[in-house]
Amino acid sequence: MKQLKCVLTLAGISVAAFSLAACQIVASPMAGTTFNETKYGNIATDESSTTKEGKACGTSILGAIAQGDASIVAAKANGGITKVSSVDHYAKSILGIYGEWCTIVKGN
Repeated sequence: MKQLKCVLTLAGISVAAFSLAACQIVASPMAGTTFNETKYGNIATDESSTTKEGKACGTSILGAIAQGDASIVAAKANGGITKVSSVDHYAKSILGIYGEWCTIVKGN
């Protein structure tokens, strides 16, 4: 009985330590340990007028399971865009449990 109590105590301490670490499972220029919701851009062209916007996202659960197509090609297709004026990104992470990463394309 004493060994079981010791094992459960160590397991509880380990779970608490890992939950406080809150690993960020999506790429972002800013880090938030418990919550992160950031929109940022890194590509722009000389196309001045934008009439369309396309978005493509991928999700991650616990950093172990990830799915989705967050590519520029998918975002262009979703928005019906042929000429790209800018590419932005959106990252969201909640406690390192759920993460979402999106590519947002603007153009014509």
